[in-house]
Amino acid sequence: MARISGVDVPNEKKVKISLTYIYGIGRTLALKILKDAKIDPELRVKNLKDEQITSIRKTISDNYNIEGTARTGKVMDIKRLMDIGCYRGIRHRRGLPVRGQNTKNNSRTRKGKKKLAVKKKRKV
Repeated sequence: MARISGVDVPNEKKVKISLTYIYGIGRTLALKILKDAKIDPELRVKNLKDEQITSIRKTISDNYNIEGTARTGKVMDIKRLMDIGCYRGIRHRRGLPVRGQNTKNNSRTRKGKKKLAVKKKRKV
């Protein structure tokens, strides 16, 4: 397996698909990276030469924020929203859907498991 940006990319897949295993790289960005590095996207990773892998690594490290920096940036953006107290930040803080989804019946992935209502006993 070739190691790019601290991630082992699969050997049997085409380069354009293998690069998507790296956090922060999707299909479009993978094609852009390969175009900048002047590598055919249809090649398999196992058929790449060392110089080609090095050029991919260099292109990624020079031009793009991926893996740790991308994750950190995402966390910092959410933290900034919570700190300024905007609507989206409040929704993040409460663990509710952020993008306007209904919460009456759905949104179980954000809200967590259902909380069962406990009935109060009547005093006689």
